[in-house]
This record gives sequence, C-alpha cells and structure tokens, in this order.
Amino acid sequence: MATRILPLELIDKAIGSQIWILMRGQTEIVGTLRGFDDYVNLVLDDAVEYAPDPREGGRIVKTELQSEILLNGNHVAVLVPGGSGPPEDSMAATS
Repeated sequence: MATRILPLELIDKAIGSQIWILMRGQTEIVGTLRGFDDYVNLVLDDAVEYAPDPREGGRIVKTELQSEILLNGNHVAVLVPGGSGPPEDSMAATS
C-alpha cells in the first residue's frame, strides 16, 4: 500500500526549492518557496511572473520580481513543486 502524504506535507517538502504556481486566471509564477501557512499563502524569492498584457492582445509578458513576495492562497490554483515554469513551446515561454 502506498504511503499517504497530506497536501501541506508536500508543500513543506518543497521549501527551499523552485516551485511553479498557476494562479486563478491566467497568471503563472515561478520562484523559490521560502514559506507558507495553513491557508497556502506563499512566500517566494527570485520570482518570475508570466501574465497576459490586455493592452497587447493578450501577449504574455515575463516580469522578474526583484523582492520577496507574498501570494494570497485564495488565488492559487495549482502548485508544481520542482516545476521550472511554462514549457518552452508555450505562449508564455515565447515572449
């Protein structure tokens, strides 16, 4: 029988490593996970945001965030521990 792991335990194992976060909407963020709480509010370092620019027809804009950031857990849709971000052939990677 497989060993059970709880969601917060999985996130805890990802502290200090890179994580790919898909937010509600169309924003994706890649960064180093520094901490989290029971509400899955996340603290990240060295984060890069991939988001559509509504002024340019939805073209994906890559923004390097220069400081530590806090993400509200209510807006997190998917966490990919060890994920490196959008695949090379995706719209986000081609911008």
